[in-house]
Amino acid sequence: MERQEIERIRDKVSCGVVLEQAGFKVDLKESTRRAVKYRRGVEIVIVIHGGRGWFDPLSDRKGDVFALHAWLQPDGFTATLQSVGALAGVPASTAPWPLPPRQKITIDTVERWEARPPLRQGSPAYRYLNEIRAIPSRTLRRAMQQRLIREGPYGSAWLVHRDGDGRVCGWEERGHQWRGFSSGGAKVLFRFGSPTADRLCVAEAAIDALSLAAIEGERFDTLYVSTAGGWSPATELAVRELAGRIEVLVAATDRNSQGEAFADTLRCIAARADCGFRRLRPRREDWNEDLAERASRAADV
Repeated sequence: MERQEIERIRDKVSCGVVLEQAGFKVDLKESTRRAVKYRRGVEIVIVIHGGRGWFDPLSDRKGDVFALHAWLQPDGFTATLQSVGALAGVPASTAPWPLPPRQKITIDTVERWEARPPLRQGSPAYRYLNEIRAIPSRTLRRAMQQRLIREGPYGSAWLVHRDGDGRVCGWEERGHQWRGFSSGGAKVLFRFGSPTADRLCVAEAAIDALSLAAIEGERFDTLYVSTAGGWSPATELAVRELAGRIEVLVAATDRNSQGEAFADTLRCIAARADCGFRRLRPRREDWNEDLAERASRAADV
């Protein structure tokens, strides 16, 4: 079977269908839109990524629909392909949760971004990023050169998300007592570094992307991006497009359960794009905590 056909089957067959065929039932009380829990006796499987991935919370088992079928019915790869292929297009019996309405990027969103002043050295937003979040001046200067950060109200910083064509889609908002995402905007990717890089590091927040860049010395072979802690269809499309032209995809997400779930998604994307994959974890929960700890040690020397 051609690789293209295998990928088509992987996209068409939900892990939930395979589980239902094996006698698993959805536990609606303990399921969410993003993580659907299936039970068969004492066995538990969590289906994620819109049915394209799964994991067993009681073991290290996880993967795509082929790995799931091979675990449930270990008949060999050829038999697995045939069995999974026969389920292409079959819907899961449990009705999906309604998706929230997609946000539209408005002219007002772009105008609000353009109306704010660019980050400048010594400003309240600059001091917040440099002194409170420990991002070095060198990294901030490079971000300023790339026009990535603007001054928000009350000393906050706005860190821009753009699509593949460079259009402003929204921004992450961070301040002393505030964190959020622009109203009316859409999460795509915050991008710091070279757009032609052959290494892509995906973090969950723009400040984490900048922090990792600082820790690594701002590698010029790397594009550091942030998903803003979400995983929208636009974000997935943007990561897939980038994965198609790089050599290695690095899951630099947080050291927690959500970070591991995001890393699994990125691992699947790397496999489909036929590029290398690496899981890079911070020592603490996120990269900014690592950077702050590093800065504190340097100050004590």
